[in-house]
Amino acid sequence: MIVIENGLVLTGRDLIPEKVNIAIEDGVIREITTEKISSSDKIDASGCIVLPSFINAHTHIGDAVAMDEGDGKSIDDIVKPPNGIKHQILESSSSKDLIQSMKNAMWDMLDTGTTTFIDYREGGIDGIKLLEKASEDIPINKIVLGRDPVIFDSEASDSEVRSKLKKILKHCDGIAPSGFGEITDETAKIIVEECEKQGKIASIHVAEHEKVQKDSIVCTGKSEVERAVESGFKLLIHFTHPQKRDFNAISSIDASIVCCSRSNGTLSVGIPPISDILHNKINILLGTDNLMFNSPNMFREMEYALKTTRGYSKKYLSPSDVLKMATTNVSKAIDIDSGIIKEDCVADIMLVKQLSKNPWLSIINRTESKNIICLIRKGKIVYMR
Repeated sequence: MIVIENGLVLTGRDLIPEKVNIAIEDGVIREITTEKISSSDKIDASGCIVLPSFINAHTHIGDAVAMDEGDGKSIDDIVKPPNGIKHQILESSSSKDLIQSMKNAMWDMLDTGTTTFIDYREGGIDGIKLLEKASEDIPINKIVLGRDPVIFDSEASDSEVRSKLKKILKHCDGIAPSGFGEITDETAKIIVEECEKQGKIASIHVAEHEKVQKDSIVCTGKSEVERAVESGFKLLIHFTHPQKRDFNAISSIDASIVCCSRSNGTLSVGIPPISDILHNKINILLGTDNLMFNSPNMFREMEYALKTTRGYSKKYLSPSDVLKMATTNVSKAIDIDSGIIKEDCVADIMLVKQLSKNPWLSIINRTESKNIICLIRKGKIVYMR
């Protein structure tokens, strides 16, 4: 049993700071108490904040093979399938290079406090297997959402789409198409239906930039968000350019949004309206998106999201709310038993030096990887500095 004592612990869904001790056994938090806990294996967290390790809710980890390529090009030129710059590089890269770049990215995540990531995997079953190979000796939790090329084929029959999706779902945790610019509404509904049958995740990119929203409305009379909601998707990526009616649409099915502020900023497509999303009581997660142009560093993502949102909205945004987006909010969106410090929860925890009196801003504003004292994944120490 590992006992963490004398630290300021951010507990529960609301990350309440408390001076408590934590007992971890068999990978699970067994006790949180103000009392002393007897154990021969103790970690002294004096002067530290103890918090859930991060969950990066949106990555394209294979893009690490193409870091900083295409800068200054349009979003379609860079990432639109199947002929975007990133897709060309992925296609031409060797399996060895792809695997090594993904390994490096996963260690970068661990080095910056992330123990779980949700990856939007290109390349069909082969792409999923490459990630499996890359991660086999790395102590990180991955949630893999795949896609099959058949979903981009407007002439494929419904039965063909269903058959291919059933096959790929045997190898991954869900399906995640890039957006409605590449798939039909019928395909979208099939994706959701097949995922729901198997209890898996259906996610889609929506309203990432103005053009995709305008094109959707012109072609169908509905925004990308409305089409996603009608199809049944409950995990929506970006939401950078919503229509006013989109907020009600999302609220009607209790969907969650993954905001990727640094990605949107890098691609010059805008800043997600985080204040408006919160005002409408919609659950928000954070993701770092393409490793092609972003590091998978959640400290950077949180700071950027906090400060650009305050500047964009001219309103106060609570740092504790931002920290929830990288930790406890995820369990509201998908079935995951980590990202929160409470009894009987998986012990994915980190200890960081407390650098200011405000614990949430100390983490978001001040903490660097060198300030992480200890990272624990499923109750096992990944590293201790």
